[in-house]
Amino acid sequence: MNAVIVGAGGQLGRALQREFPAAVALDRAALDVTDAAAVRAYDWSGVDVVLNAAAWTAVDAAEDPANHAAVRAANVDAVGHLAAAADAHGAALVHISSEYVFDGRHDGPIPEDLPPCPLSVYGRSKADGDARATAIERHWLVRTTWVVGEGGNFVRTMASLADRGISPSVVDDQIGRPTDTRDLAAGIRHLVEAGAAYGTYNLTGDGEPGSWADVAALVFTARGRSADDVIPVSTAEYYAGKTGIAPRPLNSVLDLTRIRAAGFRPREWREALAAYLGDHG
Repeated sequence: MNAVIVGAGGQLGRALQREFPAAVALDRAALDVTDAAAVRAYDWSGVDVVLNAAAWTAVDAAEDPANHAAVRAANVDAVGHLAAAADAHGAALVHISSEYVFDGRHDGPIPEDLPPCPLSVYGRSKADGDARATAIERHWLVRTTWVVGEGGNFVRTMASLADRGISPSVVDDQIGRPTDTRDLAAGIRHLVEAGAAYGTYNLTGDGEPGSWADVAALVFTARGRSADDVIPVSTAEYYAGKTGIAPRPLNSVLDLTRIRAAGFRPREWREALAAYLGDHG
């Protein structure tokens, strides 16, 4: 199987390189996927699967009108370019989505087929990008949440605060499951190698959901601090008086029934978090 990873320099891109060691790994310098001509000019012949890990992920910065064009280029137009290239050359496309395409008001775990209803500019861009990816037959749309990998992320931020003796306020009314990029990449490899039916799959950490404050408390105890050093606050309290903040979905819990039925079960997120902290201590 010949695979190409685009956005290979990011958190997920690096994890995908470990799962697909024979893949051609392209960072933005090697292929700017927002450039339609560059994507068309790339030699896709013989490629079986295109793994798209490229995206604009700065959720708050996406709200700035000055960034709207760049957000659309990365999260919508680029997906269209890759989908067209994959389709023209008989390759499948793996595209990564987000629970931000939903408003977080669904009662219970969110199924793959819930209609999108984004709250933010970022969420709208991801929903529109999803439409480009699913317009071709050979696609796996993989929706995930609360990604933790190599690079800047919430867990590393909390570990740094714990180590520096800071007691942060963390929201306790946004509920979800963190996803280790190692599990996300492994799940993607499973879908591709098992020849799973094309379509949309939710893929996050497994287990009982928790809040961001719960995640922070686990990080703090792992670093030798007390869970009580994390101050739980509501989303409204946390963002009061702040500007340029994107609205967040309160329910980020995705239903994992379909990915389990496809033969892949992600690790329980607390177990994965402990392993991540152990590896990045």
